[in-house]
Amino acid sequence: MIDHARTRVLAFLNILGAGMHGVELEQDVSDMDAKAAAELAIANRGTIVGIKVAHYLGPDWTPVERGVEAGTRANIPVMVDFGRFRPERPFRDLVLHKLRPGDIYTHMYLGQVPMLDEKDRLLPYLPEARKRGVVFDVGHGAASLLFRQAAPAMRQGFPPDSISTDIHAR
Repeated sequence: MIDHARTRVLAFLNILGAGMHGVELEQDVSDMDAKAAAELAIANRGTIVGIKVAHYLGPDWTPVERGVEAGTRANIPVMVDFGRFRPERPFRDLVLHKLRPGDIYTHMYLGQVPMLDEKDRLLPYLPEARKRGVVFDVGHGAASLLFRQAAPAMRQGFPPDSISTDIHAR
């Protein structure tokens, strides 16, 4: 039986002031205020446990940099959820240079994540990123876990560090 009086909901606060309201609105970097996000996280410590950066399609690192700034100010991790990567903003740079130890990349087994080479061998930068302290999360949501990514990675010793889920209506 669940003791609802003791149940807590923990949340990651989106760096976007408007929150996740569709991909078009999630591109507005002018609505990504690191200071305001950090202040809200600090004011709600115990409920807000991290900063979320999601669905950005642009060529720059602005959302990640603002998310990391907010996370640094509030002393909490950042979780990045990018389903698309660009030559100007590659996944490798995200996990090797942009994220801090304790920060999280979610949807690690998404098909767009460059994880395996043409012979299904794990790319060597991934264990290096993990050694730096980057956390890799399953983030199983709608079409976010491909067994053709997960099975070879796990066989080669690259399981998830955490297993979370997106809440989807479908």
